Amino acid sequence: MMPRDNMTSTVQKIAKQALVTFRNPSIVGEHNKVFLENQSKLKNLLAEVRAADLKIVPRSVESASMMPPQRLAPPVTYMHIYETDAFSMGVFLLKTGASIPLHDHPGMYGMLKVIYGKVRISCFDRLDKPREGTSGVVQFNPPLMPFQRSSLRPSVLRSVGEYTEDSGPCVLSPQKDNIHQIDAVDGPTAFLDILAPPYEPDEGRDCHYYKVLHAHSEAADRNSEAQEQGDRWLMEIPQPSEFWSGGEPYPGPKVSL
Repeated sequence: MMPRDNMTSTVQKIAKQALVTFRNPSIVGEHNKVFLENQSKLKNLLAEVRAADLKIVPRSVESASMMPPQRLAPPVTYMHIYETDAFSMGVFLLKTGASIPLHDHPGMYGMLKVIYGKVRISCFDRLDKPREGTSGVVQFNPPLMPFQRSSLRPSVLRSVGEYTEDSGPCVLSPQKDNIHQIDAVDGPTAFLDILAPPYEPDEGRDCHYYKVLHAHSEAADRNSEAQEQGDRWLMEIPQPSEFWSGGEPYPGPKVSL
């Protein structure tokens, strides 16, 4: 039997609410009142979590510098906490200067809550087609090969924000802020991460990486409003060679659902 302190721990409560929120796919959606109420409860629980609740000691720049050389140690590590068919939960730890490159979460919801340090999150939305006033002959410098053009996706930069442990969670959905990049700012950082449902390549939920391209066209030049709103082109690329991740044991209260 699980110890009572584990059953009443913050992470147990978060996991329980995540299961309630995401376990029934038929009600998961931005237009379902029950789902939105459950999602709001989960967001409120996440807003309160701190590193101490997970028994994670924040790492300083000094302690990070004592780790093995950067070329040998992964820039990002992951602590697995719990996973079901409905959601996965864990902690990502980023070393000083580390970044999780621009990537997507196909058909997935997500919540990210910083537990120490600071991150900068740049969020993009994919567009079905270039917005009115931005079409026309698009030029890239350097020019792209035909096979590269086939992997281009019109997108818009929705937001760039910085988050600390005092910030509320960053929330993504299948339609909004689904593509994002996460950068450590001013030292090591860590965040609790929930994805629903988890990545599953066999079901079309695989992680893809992207590069931002800045295009030039006469139509876009005439439409300064679209430029200011952040219209971009994303090109799918292989996982960047400078990014890889490792694993660490999770030291906090266990979860049981």
